[in-house]
Amino acid sequence: MKKILASLMIIATLGCKTYVSNEGASQPTEEISKNNVPFVWNAANVYFLLTDRFNNVDPTNDVNFGRTEDAAILRGFEGGDLKGITQKINEGYFNDLGINAIWMTPVVEQIHGATDEGTGKTYGYHGYWTKDWTAVDPNYGTREDLKELVDAAHSRGIRILLDAVINHTGPVTEKDPQWPDEWVRNDTPCTYKNYETTITCTLVKNLPDIRTESNEEVALPPQLVEKWKAEGRYEEEIAELDEFFERTGHPRAPRFYIMKWLADYITDFGIDGYRVDTVKHTEEYVWKEFKEIADYAFAEFKRNNPAKVLDDNEFYMVGEVYNYSISHGREFDFGDKKVDYFDDAFNSLINFEFKWNAQQQDAEALFSRYDNILSTTLSDYGILNYLASHDDHDPFDKEREKPFVTANYLLLGPGTSQVYYGDESARPLMVEGANGDANLRSNMNWDEISSENDTAEILEHWQKLGQFRAAHPAVGAGRHKMISLEPYYFSRTFTSGKFQDEVVIGIDLPAGKKVVDVSSVFENGDMLMDKYSNISAEVRDGKVEINSEYGILLLEKI
Repeated sequence: MKKILASLMIIATLGCKTYVSNEGASQPTEEISKNNVPFVWNAANVYFLLTDRFNNVDPTNDVNFGRTEDAAILRGFEGGDLKGITQKINEGYFNDLGINAIWMTPVVEQIHGATDEGTGKTYGYHGYWTKDWTAVDPNYGTREDLKELVDAAHSRGIRILLDAVINHTGPVTEKDPQWPDEWVRNDTPCTYKNYETTITCTLVKNLPDIRTESNEEVALPPQLVEKWKAEGRYEEEIAELDEFFERTGHPRAPRFYIMKWLADYITDFGIDGYRVDTVKHTEEYVWKEFKEIADYAFAEFKRNNPAKVLDDNEFYMVGEVYNYSISHGREFDFGDKKVDYFDDAFNSLINFEFKWNAQQQDAEALFSRYDNILSTTLSDYGILNYLASHDDHDPFDKEREKPFVTANYLLLGPGTSQVYYGDESARPLMVEGANGDANLRSNMNWDEISSENDTAEILEHWQKLGQFRAAHPAVGAGRHKMISLEPYYFSRTFTSGKFQDEVVIGIDLPAGKKVVDVSSVFENGDMLMDKYSNISAEVRDGKVEINSEYGILLLEKI
């Protein structure tokens, strides 16, 4: 019988992150720097948001390029922008959630026209329909806005992931002519029967597929040349391309142009990683090439900006290999061929299995199994777990009836956690009149967060778990060991150099007095603080006792 994860106990050796106001911006306190908690991607708490749907601060950029046709419900631009994300960074919203990395949908310039494939008119609000990789779409903001966002995030210990699309351009419309045939194919639909029919093909109708397999040199698309000249930056772009191809020795093939353009966001802004789209629809060697180019750009940024270097972590790449699961280990099986996408390419892959495990397995079965795989087959790599996303039509809690359980599974699960915007506020995933994935992409429910209702309690729960997770890499990256099944207690331990982190977690505990054996982690006389109730207690005879009204304890060593 599945355990109901409504109650939990967490005991840890290190203090939770706390924040103080500085002209409206939240900053880590001195306590955290003293603890010297390392940032570990495999333990990170990543917040994934649709740039257009999160927060609209600048209404003057809501309409561009004549994108004024009536779109289907939630299929047009809604106004969210980079300034809106920066505002929430500066207000401390993400720090309060314990978020230490933000993944945004692509910010590059989108097609100017709309499509209508049976779901009503749709614009490229989501960011995956690229027109120009070298430009920030004005609906999202400007290059200066992006720079301010990255700098604001970094000043608060938050990493930034952008979203990379190399597999395809945006759809063809009256305003957006197809790129030349030597760049794309648009007449070979994928059938997904094997490796070849998953890669050398178009994902869906009218989504031109970049010829990533080609090493033939191609000229720039004429529409891009015309656009750059009109914008007065043609010579600059050509000079940069000449330098890139001379330095790398790569042919002027389609994929290398795009890799250069994506690497510029690393060099120019110092982003920390890429979430890579449609990985399995492109030859695996493409990602090794991209990783090498990205690593060079990241090193160059660090050399040129020593004061902005956060740590010695390498550039992070997490791939979306659709339907990859932790059960696959290192290889994804196409039926006729198996591919290891981790090999010299990705640090991590999105784990499509986690939501099913959370529905079908109790916590111990899930946690112990993940620990085993992550410490053996995937010992040098990671996974990114999620329970809701922008294109998963069957999320863990579609009706938003279990927001507390969602937080417990996601934020306590081994591996990197991906909070989908609004998970923490029970943002609706079903919208009247919306069709398909538009349901998953409603505007962030800020009004509910600021009102006196149940959302405040939900948000507080996510904040407390998230802050604790961010302060303790052991939660996501530590080794898991069950202490007892009923009541269910387990430990997580993590070591990196001289840094050690140990936690003990108890789930499904009653309100009132709770007694847990912590002798495998703490010593008699240690003082622990419950960060949920602010009650402290001393370890005696290997145990600690906390009497609180909550079914949750977040304890740390004082």
